[in-house]
Amino acid sequence: MSKQEVEVKSPNAQAHNEQNAQSLLPTYARFPLAIVKGKGSWLWDDQGRKYLDFMSGIAVTNLGHVPEKVKEAVVKQIDELWHISNLFQIPNQEEAGKLITDNSGGDAVFFCNSGAEANEAAIKLARRYQQLVKQNGRYEIITFEQSFHGRTLATLTATGQDKVKEGFAPLPGGFKTVKYNDFDVLKAAISDHTAAIMLETVQGEGGIYPASQSYLKQVADLCKQEGILLIIDEIQTGIGRTGKLFAHEHYGIEPDIFTLAKGLGSGFPVGAMVAKEELRAGFSAGSHGSTFGGTPLAAAAVKATLEIIVADNLWERAAKQGAYLVEQLRENLAGNAFVEEVRGLGLLIGIACKGPVADIIVKAQQEGLLIISAGPNVLRLLPNLLVTNEEIEIAVSILAKLLAEAAE
Repeated sequence: MSKQEVEVKSPNAQAHNEQNAQSLLPTYARFPLAIVKGKGSWLWDDQGRKYLDFMSGIAVTNLGHVPEKVKEAVVKQIDELWHISNLFQIPNQEEAGKLITDNSGGDAVFFCNSGAEANEAAIKLARRYQQLVKQNGRYEIITFEQSFHGRTLATLTATGQDKVKEGFAPLPGGFKTVKYNDFDVLKAAISDHTAAIMLETVQGEGGIYPASQSYLKQVADLCKQEGILLIIDEIQTGIGRTGKLFAHEHYGIEPDIFTLAKGLGSGFPVGAMVAKEELRAGFSAGSHGSTFGGTPLAAAAVKATLEIIVADNLWERAAKQGAYLVEQLRENLAGNAFVEEVRGLGLLIGIACKGPVADIIVKAQQEGLLIISAGPNVLRLLPNLLVTNEEIEIAVSILAKLLAEAAE
């Protein structure tokens, strides 16, 4: 695809966009770029400039931009039916759910619209199961420092970062936050009120910190011993990104509940909560719901996305390309005094630096590379699962140049 194929707006486009932007609440610190077209690993702005996308919409477009088979499925569904309500059976929603359960340790799926909603559903199911089914009165959810679970009142309370909570007091009760990767601290926090432990296997927003193998195995064993539900937030790590279809597979454990969104629908807004069979009793008819959860359109996107990823075992490609990316980064950044560490899992990679990285992200955009941070000092790389060696080499070349300048 050439630049000439992209519609370039008039010279007044920037002023027009700034005027239009005044109609929106300023909840985002937006980059001064208007992206208008994408294909595969590449994006174009409204001035025809081309960018290599190593953000993937923050781990969303796992198949690259506008994957043909997903596009065909959604276009076909648009011609047939958009919305019907969950008061009726929705065949392709059932088929999408079966693809998830057939390829995981989960048994039942609740579809919603986002990761925050999926995590809300997980919190509600854990409490309701403990209180109405097990009848033990448990309600407390234990989460971890530097975690990120969403921006609803419950999920921001679950999030272990104070910056997302500022100005929203009073926050809901029933949450406790402890240090990550420290089993003794977690064990000491358990009480008769503990309903569930909720965690990310790799803390994405918190700096790209994977849980250790021994730690997560201890957590899973503790949950079984104490009758505590284990909830794993796979919003960013799921759908092949870390080198497994679901990141918890790296640890040889099966959570009671896990949550999905981001890469689930190739950019279509959709989320899912997946639960073990025995938890069905916690969500009886009328106990939870969503007007737009799992609509025919959303289900079409999920079904097509999962069919491609499962048929081609794309998590294996993510593992291979992730290893190549890390190898190239470590080779090209060796000896760089500004870089502390390259870490991550699969194609969820962090470059930990000794100072702020905001300027580097802006300079990367000017060089034609889109990346994002994971905290003030960590560059986060999230290319799609189909990223090529050539694209990786282009990105690493740009990053090596910018990080060398930062070191000076």
